Amino acid sequence: MKWLLLLLLLCHAVPLQGQSTNVSPRPQVVNIGSVFTFKSLIGKVIKVAMQAAVDDVNANPTVLNNTRLNIIMHDTKFNGFMSIMEPLRFMENKTVAIIGPQRPTSARVVSHVATELKIPILSFTATDPTMSPRQFPFFIRTSQNDLFQMAAIADIVHHYGWREVIAIYGDDDYGQNGVAALGDKLAEKRCRISYKAALPPEPTRENITNLLIKVALSESRIIVVHAYFIWGLEVFNVAQYLGMMSSGYVWIATNWLSTIIDTNSPPLPNNIQGVIALRLHTPDSVMKKSFVQRWRNVTNVGLSTYGLYAYDTVWLLAHAIDDYLQRGGNVSFSTSPIVSELRGGNLHLDALKVFDGGNVFLESILKVDRVGLTGRMKFTKDRNLVNPSFDVINVIGTGHRTVGYWSDHLGLSVMPPEELENASSSGQKLHSVVWPGQTTHTPRGWVFSNNGRHLRIGVPNRYRFEEVVSVQSNGIITGFCVDVFVAALSLLPYAVPYELVALGDGHDNPSNSELVRLITAGVFDAGVGDITIITERTKMADFTQPYVESGLVVVAPVRKLGSNAMAFLRPFTPQMWLIAASSFLIVGAVIWCLEHKHNDEFRGPPRRQVITTFWFSFSTLFFSHRETTVSNLGRIVLLIWLFIVLIINSSYTASLTSILTVHQLSSPIKGIETLQTNNDPIGYPQGSFVRDYLVNELRIHESRLVPLWSPEEYEKALRDGPGKGGVAAIVGERAYIELFLSNRCEFGIVGQEFTKTGWGFAFPRNSPLAVDVSTAILQLSENGDLQRIRDKWLLRKACSLQGAEIEVDRLELKSFWGLFVVCGLACVVALAVYIVMMIRKFGRHCPVEAEGSIRRRSSPSASIHSFLSFVKEKEEDVKARSSRERQLEHI
Repeated sequence: MKWLLLLLLLCHAVPLQGQSTNVSPRPQVVNIGSVFTFKSLIGKVIKVAMQAAVDDVNANPTVLNNTRLNIIMHDTKFNGFMSIMEPLRFMENKTVAIIGPQRPTSARVVSHVATELKIPILSFTATDPTMSPRQFPFFIRTSQNDLFQMAAIADIVHHYGWREVIAIYGDDDYGQNGVAALGDKLAEKRCRISYKAALPPEPTRENITNLLIKVALSESRIIVVHAYFIWGLEVFNVAQYLGMMSSGYVWIATNWLSTIIDTNSPPLPNNIQGVIALRLHTPDSVMKKSFVQRWRNVTNVGLSTYGLYAYDTVWLLAHAIDDYLQRGGNVSFSTSPIVSELRGGNLHLDALKVFDGGNVFLESILKVDRVGLTGRMKFTKDRNLVNPSFDVINVIGTGHRTVGYWSDHLGLSVMPPEELENASSSGQKLHSVVWPGQTTHTPRGWVFSNNGRHLRIGVPNRYRFEEVVSVQSNGIITGFCVDVFVAALSLLPYAVPYELVALGDGHDNPSNSELVRLITAGVFDAGVGDITIITERTKMADFTQPYVESGLVVVAPVRKLGSNAMAFLRPFTPQMWLIAASSFLIVGAVIWCLEHKHNDEFRGPPRRQVITTFWFSFSTLFFSHRETTVSNLGRIVLLIWLFIVLIINSSYTASLTSILTVHQLSSPIKGIETLQTNNDPIGYPQGSFVRDYLVNELRIHESRLVPLWSPEEYEKALRDGPGKGGVAAIVGERAYIELFLSNRCEFGIVGQEFTKTGWGFAFPRNSPLAVDVSTAILQLSENGDLQRIRDKWLLRKACSLQGAEIEVDRLELKSFWGLFVVCGLACVVALAVYIVMMIRKFGRHCPVEAEGSIRRRSSPSASIHSFLSFVKEKEEDVKARSSRERQLEHI
């Protein structure tokens, strides 16, 4: 009986297969609302599109299963207040969802109320990227997020190599948040917005004119217009009036311009020629082509992408409503406890109703996955539509053409995203563009500020080293650095007005870091001179390609080493000589041990054996040893030793040849390592970065550092040395040190260059001129002009010892210790194997003698003596003696 009751309960609790789970009948009508301005550019289109979508849904019985979809449209009449109040009127009635409002500002306010009343708000025009699902859970964007549109613009800017743009926008949530997203996307491409030109939300012609005059005075010529349909075209009207639609300018418009182009009939206004605009990409499907044909038969208003998204939004809601009803959802409303507290008063806010199934209906909307006129309608986790993409169009003549496409996962391409996924990319990003001024040459994107001011180029006024930079008494500035800069500017495709301004009084060397800081402060527009590119300075300014490589070196007094009777000993250090000689003796002794028992050449009187061992050892140095080795162990040891001798001999010969044929210079300072380990004073160029490098990087105490101003001071300090108030060495940049050494043979560079740096020209951060000058420097290097300028200023007649070398380091044991270790191991292993073999033979050939010795003498010394006697005995004698003993045993 209990089991029967349980079975009946399960049958009522679990529906049978195919049985509907709906516990309430499907409603005959489901209401959705829509708020927009009927007479606006978008309103004219979306009104027709949404009504067509509702008609198609109701004509299709498979969608809502005989439930009729009813859309109620309210006109906001271009009024922001009405855009907020009209949605509230829907919330008083049984409306399950609202399409709109058009503007993000209104959508934000309405979404707060919708969240409380559980009524989804769907909008394809409120594309503000900051409206997140966390803040507005019941707001659903059914077109593309402006974040992707700004990413497309950033890719276009980066594609053409531009660095800075000017953004013109309305000063409200839509404009501010869109431009903020553009700034973030440009930063990812290492570009930036140089000027944010904000207009009032409803600007006048005077507002636009005043703003564009400021824009015209800016350096950047890349202008992005993120505007509304109402006043966007007026920006181009004023720009044409001011001559800003001419060659050199680049105008990029967001999708508001493409909407105007698609909605209005051609011809297009003449003032937007050459403009690049973005348009929401919709695939060319059969469904879309059929709808376009129907559209032309219904209205003479052009069909924009917003019309397609309006149509798909209605269908999206229809499928969501059907899913909600199939899941047993009920279209019912109730009063919110919070709203009930607002009862009373003339506003009647207590009439607002909560959609009981709002949360479930929201889930049904978000899980819709269908293909519509705009492509696939499916939401990601962030509630963005999948596969965001845009068309890149170029306004030409009376029409426009598509020059490329952009998609979030494929970037720019000349093929539509849906075709590019199934085809190999050609590598081309965009087709050729006709820019303002009817030119196809890509504008460089910037000009010098149109204020008549020449660029102020800061040049360090140094004391001496006139070859690098020299400020004459008449104010003319010359030198190697200036000539390179002038030659680079001559290669630029545009004129650069500039003036050279000296920094410093000519007595104290100015700091190049201070020059870079003044560029950052706006005192100078660039810096030309011996400006070394170091990390600290790159944080303050942008540098060009280095035009001189100049690392740090150490210069010290040197003396010439002459040849003498003992020059043959100089290749090796004393330790190396000692180990090498010891190795010869040890190897000779090991070979004697291994060969003595078998080889007659290593036997005989003790005096003869000692002489033979010495002769054999040292004769291997010349591979002239005449004694043969008969044992396998001896041959292995000898082979390894001869290989080591070959290496040592070759190294010695090469080193001795260098010593005898090349002039050698000697100095107690071997390089920067010597200066780090002693306490001698060190000189450095005054005003150079060398001081900070020695103190901060090499940890040399600043009390040891002596600033020097001129080559004459360099020479005097080195001649005096530490004992007379001078310095032991000077650390400086190679370019300066080579000039200093050109006629001073008693000094030389010791050690290796221990940093790799270079000189470059400094410009303010993100200056496009830095990139162009870098390209020009590379051209100078490739055509040989840079080397000719260097030879003109920096090439000097070398002194007689310029070709000499600092004393070559003697060959030390550390360079060969691995070879000696291998030889030692070979000797030890060979001796160990030999001893084991001798012990086995001793036990086999002399068992009786060995046993008798043990019985007679129990001391270990007796056994060792017998074993050594056996080892010393010749192998043939041992075998003969063993044979005789066996014959006696048989008798």
